[in-house]
Amino acid sequence: MAGRTHDFLIVSKAILPEAILKTAEAKELLVKGDVDTINDAVERVGLSRSAYYKYKDGVFPFYEASRERIITISLALENKAGVLSHVLNFIASVKGNILTINQGIPLQGIANVSVSLETAEMADTPENLLTGLGKIHGVRKIEVIGQT
Repeated sequence: MAGRTHDFLIVSKAILPEAILKTAEAKELLVKGDVDTINDAVERVGLSRSAYYKYKDGVFPFYEASRERIITISLALENKAGVLSHVLNFIASVKGNILTINQGIPLQGIANVSVSLETAEMADTPENLLTGLGKIHGVRKIEVIGQT
């Protein structure tokens, strides 16, 4: 692992220390323009400036990490006519550029599909893309399996 310049993990917020979560929250306030200064941001979220500076370069939302990148998602879809079509149409509707689609033979009524897509031109965040895909009838499971 040594020598790699970009080592990232996707980690649930539920297991992160409070200082990291508050750093992300402070950065979001700054990006949205809800506060003018770092001092205002850390004061609002209840974080010390030293903790903010310690974590600020290593904490960012999933959508920021995957903007202008290629992400590969795995989906478990019900084996019903139109489900994959709805998934692909939704990705197209948010301007995700589909690069590859791989679908396995359905087993026990579930088809496993992997889709790789570019996110650079998307009208929304990859995070919201995943949320939207999860709302499609027939989508049973979604998982990000890789990103570049």
